[in-house]
Amino acid sequence: MRMSSIWGGSTPDETESIATIQAALDNGINFLNTGDFYGAGHNEMLIGKAIKGRRDDAFISVKMGAIFHNGQWSGMDIRPIAIKNFINYSLTRLGVETIDLYQPSRMDGSVPIEDVIGTVADLIKEGKVRYLGVSEITADQLRKAHSVHPVSALEIGYSLADRQIETDLLPTAKELGIGVVAFANTAEGLLTGDMKAPLPPDSYHNHFSRFQGDNLAHNLEKVEVLKQMAKDKGYTPTQLAIAWVNAQGEHIMPLVSMSRRSRLPENIQAMQIKFTPEEMNTLNTHFAPGAILGSTYLQR
Repeated sequence: MRMSSIWGGSTPDETESIATIQAALDNGINFLNTGDFYGAGHNEMLIGKAIKGRRDDAFISVKMGAIFHNGQWSGMDIRPIAIKNFINYSLTRLGVETIDLYQPSRMDGSVPIEDVIGTVADLIKEGKVRYLGVSEITADQLRKAHSVHPVSALEIGYSLADRQIETDLLPTAKELGIGVVAFANTAEGLLTGDMKAPLPPDSYHNHFSRFQGDNLAHNLEKVEVLKQMAKDKGYTPTQLAIAWVNAQGEHIMPLVSMSRRSRLPENIQAMQIKFTPEEMNTLNTHFAPGAILGSTYLQR
């Protein structure tokens, strides 16, 4: 997503973005996550250029159904006829015959879950999709979706700052044997240790209540514990944030955002970091559910 404009900002350097994807593939990172609404198709075309001639090196995950215009959320369209239309555009932009993991970006109640999942199941039978995924849904919705067609992966925000899914959704996914693709490991930059208040007026973070007013001041203070631990262990706060997600179970995979090759070594190293029981207890206690104020979700 960071390689394309979604919030109305400038688009990162395309040459560097393509080189970053290819360098990731060279290092054995094969999970490429996109959405057909990332830059109104720009992101899919970018991936298509990056994987040309090496399709088998990449596992491509595509979300669909969300509508953005000029950096603004406009709603969802997950009607079966729309999904059947979206898939063909995605296949063309990516330059592939099959998408590995295909998923509605949300279930907004406008269309019965059975119809949405059933449509993707039909695409699997047609050979246009390999596996069904779902994104940002509830535990009950996950059970219902899985009863229509086996769900392979759940994409959901998960970090030290966002732990509300531990109560119901994560246990349900584990019970059903569904892998978890955990995005926003640094809570949109909050856990990097680099953020300072006040934010620039044009920052996309201003979309979210987590980064507004007193919430931001409180949250930055909480991050100081992570910064100190990172300093003591000889890593960056970002690396520890990724490592914490990675330590939550073999069925959970951190989805790490990057748009520059220079970030690859740091992010790869993060996957090797281990915590002592004392360190894990400190993080889990300090960042207990509810410790971070505000949300990184738009009010829809």
